[in-house]
Amino acid sequence: MAERVERDFLGEKTIPSDALYGIQTLRATENFPISGLTAHRSLIWAIAAVKMAGARTNMALGRLDRPIGEAIVQAAGEVFEGMWEDQFVVDVFQAGAGTSFNMNANEVIANRALELLDDARGNYRRVHPNDHVNMAQSTNDVFPTSLRLAGIAMTRELLPVLVALEEALSDKSKQFNDVIKSGRTHLQDAPPIRLGDVFHAYATAVGKARVRIQQAAGHLEELGIGGTAIGTGVNAGPEYRRLVVEHLGEITGFVLHESPDLIEMTQNMADFTHLSACLRELSLTLIRIANDLRLMSSGPNTGLGEIDLPPVQPGSSIMPGKVNPVMAEMLDMVCFQVVGNDTAVAMAVQAGQLELNVMMPLIAHNLLSSMEILKNAVSVFAERCVKGITAHDEHCRNIAEKSMGLAALLNPYIGYEAAAEAAKEAVKTGATIREIVVKKGLMTAQEFEKLVEESTGRH
Repeated sequence: MAERVERDFLGEKTIPSDALYGIQTLRATENFPISGLTAHRSLIWAIAAVKMAGARTNMALGRLDRPIGEAIVQAAGEVFEGMWEDQFVVDVFQAGAGTSFNMNANEVIANRALELLDDARGNYRRVHPNDHVNMAQSTNDVFPTSLRLAGIAMTRELLPVLVALEEALSDKSKQFNDVIKSGRTHLQDAPPIRLGDVFHAYATAVGKARVRIQQAAGHLEELGIGGTAIGTGVNAGPEYRRLVVEHLGEITGFVLHESPDLIEMTQNMADFTHLSACLRELSLTLIRIANDLRLMSSGPNTGLGEIDLPPVQPGSSIMPGKVNPVMAEMLDMVCFQVVGNDTAVAMAVQAGQLELNVMMPLIAHNLLSSMEILKNAVSVFAERCVKGITAHDEHCRNIAEKSMGLAALLNPYIGYEAAAEAAKEAVKTGATIREIVVKKGLMTAQEFEKLVEESTGRH
């Protein structure tokens, strides 16, 4: 394989000649052969936007020669459009603050800019990764700014998926409005409830979680770019800060604004904690819903058997005909992972010291990974599970009729003690609450039916 030699202040390295990355990236791959995982596509997209905006700003301020600046903008634009992702080779577990990832981007863009200028890769005398691509920037403002942009972008991918799940659950609430089933508290009999109301509550809960995620993502629109190393703006200046945020808004289409306190933005990663916590909250809600569906569909003969989930694949390698709630199980596993990711984000955010949080790569990996797997999991769960759920109307009604929970409806009419005696007799004899109160003349069958209808309400 053809190679080229590159030098930095630590010495020389041979680089594959077809590689757009350079010596600092190579050192990082040698130092951090940890997971085999590389940067999320949204983070690569975001750092390309930052490099484009930086070059445009430096050209406007007369700091960067236009031919070099235009080549950097074009090269970064190619990365922005999804090209050269295979050249981003640094492991997600890397040097603190994300310096290796930033230099990976700087080298890829510099070498591609050299090609666009009909020059050789590695000729950094003409286009230098640090002096030109990273001009007026530091990893310490580039990386968190890139993560903010990536977080906004991934939120915009996640939110429509959550809306689709809400709609699927809401559609089921209408479909199941006439299905009356036994309620349960402590996994024991409770008053009857409409299956439609259960699904309506699920849709409401997902909607609340979606709104919180959207609100949390709004905090990412405040940028610390231009703060450079420690938030004081060394090598940048106020005009750079103003212009680079304007250019980033134009490039991404996002509504962005400059932070009034760049030092705080460099030190504090709390906005990422907030968004991650909202993803955790969504996950806890989804776990609860998925587990409810697993319980209600349990059986078919030895469980609750109130609903059927769509059969999407055989469930056992040894038990013929068995079908498992695999989509709900998958969603549980994804959400467990997101809860774990949130813990890692929290630990990384609190690990900031003095003027910088060096744990940003871990925050980025876990936050963006959570959004990616949630987006994908929720999408297939809505499509391949929720939309195909059916109810066993008659079975639900029969169980509700036999439930001791019906006794609670009698409190205002015959009192707690008499209702308790009716429930006790129902358990002992196997008769229903309805049969007992009608037999004792406490209520007619029509009055009891009206009571059940009124107690469950309608949407």
